Formats: sequence, structure tokens, C-alpha cells
Amino acid sequence: MSHLAWAGQAYPAFSVAPMLDVTDRHFRYFLRLLSRHTLLYSEMVTTGALLYGKQPERYLDFSAEEQPVALQLGGSDPKALAECAQRAEQWGYAEVNLNVGCPSDRVQNNKIGACLMAEPALVAACFQAMQAATSLPVTIKCRIGIDEQDEYQHLEDFIGQVAAAGCQIFIVHARKAWLKGLSPKENREVPPLNYQRVYQLKREHPDLVIALNGGLTDLDQCHTALEQVDSVMLGRAIWQHPWLLAQVDAQFFAGPESSLTQHQAIQAYLPYVEQRLLAGDRFNPMLRPLLGVFQGVRGAKQFRRYLSEQGHRAGAGPEVIEQALALVPSSLD
Repeated sequence: MSHLAWAGQAYPAFSVAPMLDVTDRHFRYFLRLLSRHTLLYSEMVTTGALLYGKQPERYLDFSAEEQPVALQLGGSDPKALAECAQRAEQWGYAEVNLNVGCPSDRVQNNKIGACLMAEPALVAACFQAMQAATSLPVTIKCRIGIDEQDEYQHLEDFIGQVAAAGCQIFIVHARKAWLKGLSPKENREVPPLNYQRVYQLKREHPDLVIALNGGLTDLDQCHTALEQVDSVMLGRAIWQHPWLLAQVDAQFFAGPESSLTQHQAIQAYLPYVEQRLLAGDRFNPMLRPLLGVFQGVRGAKQFRRYLSEQGHRAGAGPEVIEQALALVPSSLD
């Protein structure tokens, strides 16, 4: 597929979705040990948290090794979003993304997320304000529809108006969102997937970069999707099975295959853990990226249990990870 320029290069063919309480700096750092080229996303950060929160740097900070990393913003005020886009550039992000897909009640009440699909003119104004404020690529992540707005024409109208404002890159979750009656978790599982609608969008807008998100669980599915769209985004599959990412550079970026074993990748993560502990970060959240690494390997259950039982104890540190590693035979990497 043809790709538009993104940060001076082709738009990445593979990315990891922004996920609340998942894609924090620790998870991103560990994933970067597995893939050099995958585009990584922050958790969604609201404009209010950045502009009026007590410690906005805690939402923005990341390690240089994580790049390329994109900041996802939640908001609907063009001026506030523009200011936050400027901060994203000042902080060194590679992209800034506007969330037009989150269906939770909490964000709807603040006019954030999927409810904005009903207001394409407002999203277009938000995009224009953000893009005018930064030289970074500004992208939109949306659904294929909301509530009763569930025909292709509704999606076409939304994309058309925002593209007319200058947006060239859309990440489309191939499910509609029910704004009332379903939880965020149910909105990731209950509305049926409709990849054909996203594929049609790309066919009818060959000039746009269209990335497919939603329901992809393995790399074979991703290759199939890339015959129709420009990029794929995986979320929960990477959270549950992060070792998938070790194959991505070779399969999607013509890069070398990762030479690390699971044990070696976790050992390579330990200096980062020590550094962040010295910086005052809590230890337990740094364990979460490791819980799925040995998925399907003998000893994985004992590994997870040891981290879960020992990681919260006072004074726990990298030795807990090393002790847990000893429970998994290294010959099985």
C-alpha cells in the first residue's frame, strides 16, 4: 500500500494501541526492547490533566528509548487541544492523536471520545487548531459509528469533513460504539467487527492513510489486513501476549528478527527498573509488562504468581524479577 509521509518517513505499518492503565512508560519501554520500529502510544491524557493538573509532567514524561511514541489526547476544546499539541512537540513526541473513540460515560460527560463522532465539524475544528499549533503529525482515532449512526455513509461523512480540514491519517476501530448501555469493556467485544467498512473507506480515499484497529489477535490477521489498509494497530493482544512484538520488525518493517530470548529481554529491562526506582517510581507497576511474556511456556504460571505475591512487598526490587525468572526454564525460550 502507498503511505503518506509521517514525521519525515513512511507511516508505520504496525502500532500498539493506547490503553488506559496499560500503555504507561514502563510497558512502552519493555515493548521497545522487542521491536525497534513499532509505533507506541501513550494512555489517553485529557487536556484538563495537562493544563490544570498538579503534575502534568507525570503524564508526559517518557524515556528517549521509547521513540517513536505518540501522545493521545482527550478533549473537545480546540484552544486547549492546540496548547496540549504544542506541549507534545516540546516534550519530544513523534505524533499527537485525538481520541474520538472512547465510549465511557466519564469521558462522554466531558465531551471526549466517541461521542464526538456526532460532531464532525467540531472534530475538524479541533484538528485544525492542533495542526496549526505543531509541526508534528496530528492523527484521529475513531470508531466506524456510534449508536444508530451505523451506516457507511455516516462514517464517510465524518471522515470526509475531518479530511477536508486537512487530516490525512485515521486509525479506525472497526466496531461502532454504543454510548449508552454498554461498558467500555463491552464496547470492545459486543458490537460486531466490520473490517469491510474500513477497507471500503481506504478504497474510496486512497489519498488518506487508514489504519485498522479492533479484534486483531495474531500477525497472520495483520498481514491479511495490510492487503487492504496502510497500517494495523493491536491492543489487548499485545497486552496479553507481548512476545508477539518480537516478530514484528522482521515481518512488517524489513528489519532483523529480534535476537533476544524471553529471559534476555527481561534481563535487559532490569537496568531500567533500577533507574526508575531511583527516580521514585513504584516497583509494582513496573512488573505488569512482564506478566504475559511467558504465555504458553512451562513455568509461566509460577512466574506470574511470584511477581504478584512478592512485587507489592516493602523494599521489593529487581531481585524479585530475577527470582521469578529462575522459575522458568531458560532452555524453553
